[in-house]
Amino acid sequence: MKIYLICFFLLSVAVHPLHVSVTEVDFDEKEKELEITMRIFVDDLEETLRNFHKQPELDLLGQPDKTTDQLMAPYLASRFQISVDGKLKKFNYLGHERDGEAMVFYIQVSDIRKLKEVSVRNEVITETHEDQSNLVHVTVAGKVKSLRLMRNTPSGTLSFDGK
Repeated sequence: MKIYLICFFLLSVAVHPLHVSVTEVDFDEKEKELEITMRIFVDDLEETLRNFHKQPELDLLGQPDKTTDQLMAPYLASRFQISVDGKLKKFNYLGHERDGEAMVFYIQVSDIRKLKEVSVRNEVITETHEDQSNLVHVTVAGKVKSLRLMRNTPSGTLSFDGK
């Protein structure tokens, strides 16, 4: 029975691919900053960036790292926002690296003295795939809270004030 269920799951994933990104937000109290990593499947990202930049022949893996960063920075600026304690924060796009079938992007938000509440809007890939899930995990003082953001619910807020 277990083999049947595993085969069914693998077949369903092959027929209907999973569209997901994972974003980790860590509050570094010592450095007074948010350290953010965003992991996105390369094929989904490539399709999305082709449409966003109107470059149907774009080969993301064939680009130099600098070009990938030049393509990604404006896309993220239009699809990702983070607020701390009700104030929208400007983020710094630091760069990326490839990790297997995914790209990992590094973002930093400086000058965060305290953090009681984090609001995230993550609409990455949702314009391409209706079923895109953007998982967001926020860690503050060792406590992890999570959001699942989708096309119809692109933003959410997490409280870290002891509640």
